[in-house]
Amino acid sequence: MPIYDSQVHAYERNHPGRPWAGTLHGPAEVTGDQMVAAMDEVGVDGAVLVSPFSMYRYDASYAVEVFAKHPTRFRLVKPVDPTDPAVGDTIADWASTKGTVGIRVMLRDELSTDPADPGLNRVLAAAARHSVPVNLMCWGRAPPVPAQPFAELPKVLALAAHPNIAIKISGACTLAHEPFPYKDIWDPLGRIFDAFRFGRCMWGTDWTRAVGLLTYEQGVEAFRVTDRLSDSDRALLMGDTLARVYNWSASKT
Repeated sequence: MPIYDSQVHAYERNHPGRPWAGTLHGPAEVTGDQMVAAMDEVGVDGAVLVSPFSMYRYDASYAVEVFAKHPTRFRLVKPVDPTDPAVGDTIADWASTKGTVGIRVMLRDELSTDPADPGLNRVLAAAARHSVPVNLMCWGRAPPVPAQPFAELPKVLALAAHPNIAIKISGACTLAHEPFPYKDIWDPLGRIFDAFRFGRCMWGTDWTRAVGLLTYEQGVEAFRVTDRLSDSDRALLMGDTLARVYNWSASKT
C-alpha cells in the first residue's frame, strides 16, 4: 500500500536570502533532500509538505523549490492570510501552481473565529471556487505533553457531523505519556476513528515539530505495529484517504 504522511515541514537554515520570521521547534534545518532521505529510510512514499508558518509566514517559495526537485514525493500546502483583502487572488495563484493540494488557515489569537468574519469567508469562497481543500490549525498545544492532552476531544468529535470535514491524525504520538509504541493514545484515537470513520482520517507525523519527543521512524512505526488497526483500516489511514482528499494523483506536476 502507498504510505503518505499528511503533514511534514522542510526549511533551510536561516539566511539573508530567505530570512526566518520566527522559529519552529526542530533542528537548525530540515531540507527537502533530508526529508526525502528520512522518508526513504522508513518506506514513506510521499508527504504533504506544509510550508512552516513560524519561519516563512505566507511565503511558500521554499516549499515550491522542494517540490520542483522532488515532484513525485511531495504535495504542497501554503498558509494564507484571511486579513488580506487580496487573499482570493493569492488562492487563485496558488491553485494554479504545480504540486499544490491545499491552503492553511492559522486560527491564531489575533484572528477572528467568528464564522461570519469577512476574511474567513473570502478564504472559504475562493477555496471552493478553485476546489482547494482548506486546512485549519485551531489548537494551542506544543511540547511538553499537557497533563490531559485529549481533554477537548469532544469538541473535535462534534465536527464529524459535517461530512465535508476530514481530520489529520498528525503528531498524535507527541501527545503520549507512555514511550513507544505509545499505547495510551489508542483509546482516544479510537473515538476519533469511530466518529469520522477511516475514510475521513489521515495519519501524519507532523515532522519536524515532533522532533523533541520522538524520531521520524517512531512516528511511522507506531501506526504500523499497533494491533488496533486492521490492514484495511491502516491502508486508508496511512495513505488511501489522503490520496482521495487531496487528489494526489491528479495534482499538477
